[in-house]
Parts: sequence; structure tokens; C-alpha cells
Amino acid sequence: MSPSVAILLCTMQGQHFLHEQLDSIVAQTHSDWSIWASDDGSDDGTHAILEEYRAHLGSDRFSIHSGPAEGFAANFLSLVCNANITADFYAFSDQDDVWNADKLRRAVDRLGTVPNQTPALYCSRTCYVDANNQAIGASPLFTRPPAFANALVQSIAGGNTMVLNDAARNLLRLAGADANVASHDWWAYMVISGCGGIIFYEPEPTVRYRQHDNNLEGANTGWSGRLLRLYQLLQGRFRVWNDKNTTALQRVRVHLTPENQHRLDEFEKARTGHLFARLAAFRRSGVYRQTSLDSLSLLVAVVLKKL
Repeated sequence: MSPSVAILLCTMQGQHFLHEQLDSIVAQTHSDWSIWASDDGSDDGTHAILEEYRAHLGSDRFSIHSGPAEGFAANFLSLVCNANITADFYAFSDQDDVWNADKLRRAVDRLGTVPNQTPALYCSRTCYVDANNQAIGASPLFTRPPAFANALVQSIAGGNTMVLNDAARNLLRLAGADANVASHDWWAYMVISGCGGIIFYEPEPTVRYRQHDNNLEGANTGWSGRLLRLYQLLQGRFRVWNDKNTTALQRVRVHLTPENQHRLDEFEKARTGHLFARLAAFRRSGVYRQTSLDSLSLLVAVVLKKL
């Protein structure tokens, strides 16, 4: 039998691009999927579009739910932790992108090589497009291995590319829908890698990631992206994100591998105490970002106590 995929779609004021995203899902070459849409309080034409596709596809393949109205991360976690949603695999979906026709098939093929009891996450690069779906670039090609040491300080792929198996989904359910984290995709990478799961990073883009004035998460590439991250670091935003993530990780600490429990402890020491103790703990933690320059910014964060 073909593996089933539950597509976890979150919407909020999505009327402008939702049609195109849903059409790209319908056109997937892997056809055994269902859509679970959670709307976070739209008052535009989003509901009418969702109802239109439910009428066309049937309520067995398309269901509509009300989100928690606490932001995009909470909305996605409300879906991935919903016990009523069962499938072999789970795919996050934004409301304004366009999926390549073979996106699900490629993810299912890779995840299908992993034993069912082993947590696994598939993610990929994206092709950046403008509001008219014209290509304007691509997300960075990362070459360092995906791992918890990287996940503690960086998310390597957008949630709009992510597909996870049921064992990985169960880890996120253990952490709970109310986990207060910086973002659902970074959180998924962190939990699954930390608990010994397998991360597949696909260098070939699978999603046309739309950049427009109203999307919550846009491209942060090139020097402009680096300067933005430096500004956020100096303003303490990176530290706030790490406060949230490390606190939430305590919920699944018992499921982290012993090595990653130790890594998390050293990472926490690198964020507190006097300077030389922080620097020593930072070295022992082994955390890294995907480029040498971005990894250097971590050292700056340790020195300034902004990690």
C-alpha cells in the first residue's frame, strides 16, 4: 500500500496565494494524502477557499479546524500534536508557497528507507520566488552535517519543506502542543536530531518559497541576512529564542541521547557564568552553524553573553 501523508496546513489571512498552494498539493505525484487545515482567525476569503477545496476533495481528505490564535508556531504544533490525525508521514505546509510536483514522493522515498521505530525528518532547500511566482534565488546550500550540535543554534530548512515519520511526530507530541518555542521547524529539527533521529537534508529545492510583504518568515540570505542576524544577536533576540528552546527541551530531556544531554548541559553553561567558564563550555558543547562566519558570530554571542 502507498504510505499515507497528513498535510498539516496552517492559514491566516491567506486568500491571495492559497489557491495556488492547494493546487500544487492536488498535483502531487504521490497521491495518498489528506489535508488538515488549521486557520488562526482569518477574516478575509481564506475560509471560503478552504470550504471550496473541502467540497471538491471531500471531508475524508480535507478537514478544517480552528487554530489556537497564538501565532504560527503554536498553530503548527496544535496540528502535529493532534491525536486524531494519523498517517505514516506528516508534512508541514504554509499557505502561500508552491510545491514541486514530486515533493511528497521524494520525501516519502527517503523516509521509507528508515525503520518505522526510528525518528526521521526530511527537509530541503527552497527556490525563492516573488509574489508572481517568478524565481529570484535559492536558499543556501548547507554542507556541514545536520545534527543536534547544529540544531541548538540554527535551523537549516524551512518548515514548508519538512516531512516527518510517525516516530518523529510522537517525539513532538511528547513535548506537547503548548511548548513555547521560537519556531515549529527549528523545534522539530532540534528534538528529532537530539533524540537520535535521522535528518535527511535534500540539496535540491522541493518548494517554491514565496517572498512577499505579508509572509511571516522570509529569506535571510547574503550579507543582509548576516547583518540582520547580528543585529538580532546584539539586541538579545537570539538569547530569548535560546531561552525558550532550552527550557522546552527539558520536556524531552529523558529521550535525548546521553551525548546530547551532555551537549545541552554544556550549551547552557556557555550561556551563564563568567567569561572564561562560558568560553570553555562553548568549546566543549561543540555547537556550530553551517558557515565559518556564522559560527564566529556564536563566539561573539558567548563573549557578549547574548547566546
